Amino acid sequence: MTKLEWNIVGERYYEAGLDRGVLFLSDGMGVPWNGLISVRESPSGGEPKPYYLDGIKYLNVAASEEFNATIDAFSSPSEFGPYEGVGSIGNGLFITQQPRKSFGLAYRTKLGNDVNASDHSYKLHIVYNALAEPSQRRNKTLGGSAEPITLSWAISTTPVVMGTHKPSGHLVINALEAGETRMDELEDILYGTVSSNSRLPSPSEMISIFGV
Repeated sequence: MTKLEWNIVGERYYEAGLDRGVLFLSDGMGVPWNGLISVRESPSGGEPKPYYLDGIKYLNVAASEEFNATIDAFSSPSEFGPYEGVGSIGNGLFITQQPRKSFGLAYRTKLGNDVNASDHSYKLHIVYNALAEPSQRRNKTLGGSAEPITLSWAISTTPVVMGTHKPSGHLVINALEAGETRMDELEDILYGTVSSNSRLPSPSEMISIFGV
């Protein structure tokens, strides 16, 4: 038997920080997303549905859940136009209200503890089949100082097959548990190397790298 202990040094964990955003185009190739401020994850669905027999609850089943989020940024990659419904006619002329394409996304969130602060470790997030919905943008006159506007897109996902697991549009990899070798292999795919381009790994590749 082991007695429970609280607040052990090095085990006071928290999450804070966001970096290394990558936009994955329709062909799977990745481009860096500079100016990324936040990704607000907001899954929908999953509400419990109770069933009653003779006035007594005998079953409580969770409904299907979908991954949704909101991306906030100061800017977006030039390649993002077709994914928010902006088409290029040519020579700097663009047209809005065009059909929007689906895309992939990767970003990193930092894991901190009471010893190493926010540099303790991190999680990698991979989003598949995301469809963006631009939000309202407020362009206003300049005052005494320039205030960059925040761009925002609500995204919803279409789940993809995840082997024997239920389809999903969102994967999370905890570097603390995955180990350096697996993380290096994944990051070479996500971020590219001197001899290979950045690309979005398929769910089957992810399962092959991290599965047991």
